[in-house]
Amino acid sequence: MTTSKQILVLYKQLLEKAYKFDNYNFREFAKRKVTDSFKANKGLSDSEAITNFYNQGILDLAMLTRQTTISQMYTFEKLVVEPLKRQR
Repeated sequence: MTTSKQILVLYKQLLEKAYKFDNYNFREFAKRKVTDSFKANKGLSDSEAITNFYNQGILDLAMLTRQTTISQMYTFEKLVVEPLKRQR
């Protein structure tokens, strides 16, 4: 049985991986996809459906890990819409 704490930890892990994309478009897409998926499924009450959603999230986390690793191998110039990091 999957607890709500496990699901929140998975949500946090997915968002952390989404933030690791170097490319702005991929990063924003991954963040939006994660949040939209969790918002759409927040009303799940059937334990089997919750477990299936959690298992799919684990697979998505593995996929995001692979994709962010590949993304970090190739660098792109920053886009105009990306905020620049401030130097102190």
